[in-house]
Amino acid sequence: MKLPGYAFLESLLMFGVRPGLDTTQTLCDALNSPQKSFETIHVVGTNGKGSTSYYLSLILSAHRKKTALYTSPHLVSLRERLRIGNIPVSEMELNEALLEVQQAAIQTKITPTYFEALTVAAFLICRNKKIDVLVAEAGLGGKFDATAIAQGKMTILTSIGLEHTAVLGYTLEAILGEKLGIMKKKSKLVHFPIPEHLWQEFEKQKKIIEFQEVPNYSFPCPSLKNKGIHYKENAKLALSAAQNFLEESFKKEIAENALKNVFWPGRMQLLYDKQGNLKFILDGAHNSHAITRLAETLNTEFPNQKFPTLLGVLQDKDLKEMLNILQNHILKYYPVRTPYERFRNTETMTQEILNLGFMAENAGMISKELLYQIANENKTPILITGSLYLIGACIEFLKEDFDDLAFFRGMKLENNEKH
Repeated sequence: MKLPGYAFLESLLMFGVRPGLDTTQTLCDALNSPQKSFETIHVVGTNGKGSTSYYLSLILSAHRKKTALYTSPHLVSLRERLRIGNIPVSEMELNEALLEVQQAAIQTKITPTYFEALTVAAFLICRNKKIDVLVAEAGLGGKFDATAIAQGKMTILTSIGLEHTAVLGYTLEAILGEKLGIMKKKSKLVHFPIPEHLWQEFEKQKKIIEFQEVPNYSFPCPSLKNKGIHYKENAKLALSAAQNFLEESFKKEIAENALKNVFWPGRMQLLYDKQGNLKFILDGAHNSHAITRLAETLNTEFPNQKFPTLLGVLQDKDLKEMLNILQNHILKYYPVRTPYERFRNTETMTQEILNLGFMAENAGMISKELLYQIANENKTPILITGSLYLIGACIEFLKEDFDDLAFFRGMKLENNEKH
């Protein structure tokens, strides 16, 4: 039986995404503005938000800042979306906060979306826990994202690509403007190098917001368990943000030690069995930019090797482009899906892949038995990619078998909101 707060949250799944700040602001006003009780660092961008946020939260915690990390979507459980000092919030804490949000919604006669209600609940827990700083990954965009009302004095901008165009705009310039729109006047911005074709829009936003650009971290990046140069880039971005946020109290050795051998789950994560054999590669790449980074990493880490690949893709993704990017790294595709209704039909997807000249065998609904069946048939590492929702389902099946997934033990698989 679901806890009542969780039941309230699930009842909001039907409302999907509704950009705008009025509902979140009204709820927070009714709850005595919990978002004003701590400092906030916003993280926006197309890819890399989650890992950058995670790395930054570890660095701040290592400097004795009581730090909360708020990310989305979750892979397995709602609890992983809010961590205090890298410890997931408890089920009871989350339930109680959601009930407070429900009462505020009744009082104000408004109906929040799933993400709005969860964001306000996160603010409440952060206030109750007396945290110093919240590292908040934007759910969608920036300017009208529910996290925007937290009034951060610093924003981190990761990569920019075309995604969620119906909400954010159909050009990179429009998407950049939406993401930078989360910033407050005269706040600090830490960012990746801005592509030349976006420089004009960047300068336009800089004049409007009057933000201060933060210099990049000048030291080498420590070793990470997540493979790929892009994770090192994200870590350096986090180090830059921490150095400028902490100012004189920042210690290089503490910061770099905080990142040694850590990993952000489900992103270029290698799973080895107890005999030391690589069994699965998990990567939640779900758009062309992320798939390109995956291909680059495979080329570097596994040159000339091809992988049997479990591929699950949502209906709004460009399958042909993803296949073309990965073509030099795939031995055979096994189209799969989870019960989430937005996944592509695997029979149709199999035929699409075959029509494009690639090898494919329809695998249908993902299951633990299927994972091990395909692994045993191929005797080589299995690549799993195409969707974070697919990665979450696979982690649920594999978490008891691989110690690198121990974080998820004791959690149960729960629904995400519909984007």
